[in-house]
Amino acid sequence: MGVVVPLRETRSEPASIQHLVDLTAGGMEAVNQLILSKAGSNVELIPEIARHLISSGGKRLRPMLTLAMADLFGYRGEGHVGLAASVEFMHTATLLHDDVVDESDMRRGKLAARKLWGNQASVLVGDYLLGQAFKMMVDVGSLEALRILSSASAVIAEGEVMQLGAAQDLGTTEDRYMQVIEAKTAALFAAAAEVGPVIADAGEADRAAARGYGMALGLAFQLVDDALDYGGSAADLGKDTGDDLREGKITLPVILAIARGREENRAFWQRCLEARQVRDGDLETAIAIMHETDALADTVVRARSFGEQALTALEKLPAGSQRDAMAEAVEFCIARVK
Repeated sequence: MGVVVPLRETRSEPASIQHLVDLTAGGMEAVNQLILSKAGSNVELIPEIARHLISSGGKRLRPMLTLAMADLFGYRGEGHVGLAASVEFMHTATLLHDDVVDESDMRRGKLAARKLWGNQASVLVGDYLLGQAFKMMVDVGSLEALRILSSASAVIAEGEVMQLGAAQDLGTTEDRYMQVIEAKTAALFAAAAEVGPVIADAGEADRAAARGYGMALGLAFQLVDDALDYGGSAADLGKDTGDDLREGKITLPVILAIARGREENRAFWQRCLEARQVRDGDLETAIAIMHETDALADTVVRARSFGEQALTALEKLPAGSQRDAMAEAVEFCIARVK
């Protein structure tokens, strides 16, 4: 019988997604082959840019969730491979677009595509990958899976626009910010988890539990990223630490620090975030304020709460090694922040 692993403050071995990686290894090999084939084009620049980002690593957590969920429900076929590749293409496209919007220089330890090929090429190749994602969804032949993933694509775009509106706005509330990350990050996790049960013809209750797991995991994942940007390492984050400050992003640690901080700190946040005038030493000052106000610690507390919600949703699914591995993925997500 499968056992859902509870979140713990300490454990004898480091949290890892290796169990999930091992269980989905065969499916992910097929996914990677499909990704490489679908990233091809007679237009030379398209595969060059696509492969730059695809080959730069990343945990591939979202497509692994699609595969694991389908396996958990006993799916026998190849459709989950196409859907998992679609999910990864959707994610890759959003990264290309995000780096242009955010004016990011680095992505996963490499120069961002926009720094090598320019903003226009990055946006257009992102559009190409989205188109390929939808073609693969159609090839799978599940109208419901297509509906779920296409809806997620629209929601993600809405989230990005909401984030753009909240950028450099010190009046952004915690509730507003949670709406943003539910759309721009958690929606794809939720869709990636739900389409596995869908193509396995699972019932609505199982689909809802899978969707709830993905949504909660996505929220936890983003909040941990928010904390890591001020208190982590580039290796854990996949981009330069301090990027959120330099880009004027209003994230949960910032919102909490502003709400709880001294009035004299407000001028600091206005200069850094509203005026986008970040100087040497400002990141250290921001981190000090966040520690003083417990903003980082409480961001992690909220992330752990969503992690618990993800585990609760998992408990409603059939027992099995895939469920255990997805529970361990929750713990890994939280453990990225020390």
